[in-house]
Amino acid sequence: MHSSELISTIQRSLTELVTYADELRDLDQALGDGDLGITISLGANAVIEALGEIPDGATPAEIARATAKAFANANPSTMAALVAGGLLAGSKAWADVEDVDVAAAATFVRAAGDNIAQRGKTQLGDKTILDAIVPAADALAGAPDGATGLAAAIAAADKAVVETRDLQSRRGRASWLQERSIGLQDPGATAMLRFLQSWQRAAAITAR
Repeated sequence: MHSSELISTIQRSLTELVTYADELRDLDQALGDGDLGITISLGANAVIEALGEIPDGATPAEIARATAKAFANANPSTMAALVAGGLLAGSKAWADVEDVDVAAAATFVRAAGDNIAQRGKTQLGDKTILDAIVPAADALAGAPDGATGLAAAIAAADKAVVETRDLQSRRGRASWLQERSIGLQDPGATAMLRFLQSWQRAAAITAR
């Protein structure tokens, strides 16, 4: 996937992602302050606008940096800062990338996850977005092609989202609920799953 295809796929996927804002808001209200839907909507729309103005010939790394900047500037939430930091880390992993294939995608997602884990002081099992990012990155890394990898990443993230219901939240405002968080689905992990699903549909359109 070259730069022009990357931009159009990002824009299409984020346009669909915002349709899940109400679901993410409701999940976040059960565990936190309920602002995740707004964070995703503001960030996604800011990215769509920013990529519409990016210069021709921008590299994948430059596209990722523009995405990170737009998402961070859209609102001041902790999730926005973590996602933007992850995107920026992913952009560094693409320093020499001109064509984004499944291996490059896996490297990006892994770098983003590592950054989120470090900045958020979290790890697998803490019931956060990381619980969906890590298995998705692993699935992409072991895939022979993009379509297969994306399908595997979605399946892995979907499984992880279901498994978060049995976990106790250990980071952020959700951790205040302690044992009461068990039985509730993590909104951050769900957002990652919905993004992957949106990307799959957007990529199918781009490939036509």
